[in-house]
Amino acid sequence: MRHTIDITNDQDKLPFPMEYRTLIRRAVKTALKSEGFDRPAEVSVTIVDNEAIHAINLEHRGIDRPTDVLSFPMFDEDFDDGEACVLGDIVISLEKAKEQAESYGHSLEREIAFLTVHSVLHLLGYDHEEGKAEESEMFEKQETILEAMGLTRE
Repeated sequence: MRHTIDITNDQDKLPFPMEYRTLIRRAVKTALKSEGFDRPAEVSVTIVDNEAIHAINLEHRGIDRPTDVLSFPMFDEDFDDGEACVLGDIVISLEKAKEQAESYGHSLEREIAFLTVHSVLHLLGYDHEEGKAEESEMFEKQETILEAMGLTRE
């Protein structure tokens, strides 16, 4: 399936090698495949620092602190089958991802993949804040997708 995944690095605090871009693309594609999403899709991923995601979190959610990832769904069931479906935008704080990877004792690569998969599921309509059942379903799907990528908990 042909998916367009645009990745922009808007931070300069941490290195962002080509391998991370490849990992993000793979995470998006694996999540979409796992969910049976069989249409061409467009996803935008922006990599930022804690300061930038803090400002975005405050502006869009009214939460005055940095977070790890934000999702901005644009998915609309009513689209032309001949066109790619714009799923939405993902914003990942690479700084926060690094902090969490160190805190959880796993690789930065796993954390980046986790945040990407988590956000793709949000773009597809999953919401872990709707209740325990929804949260459990979403987190189970995340682990299944990461396992399919060979990124199990270390």
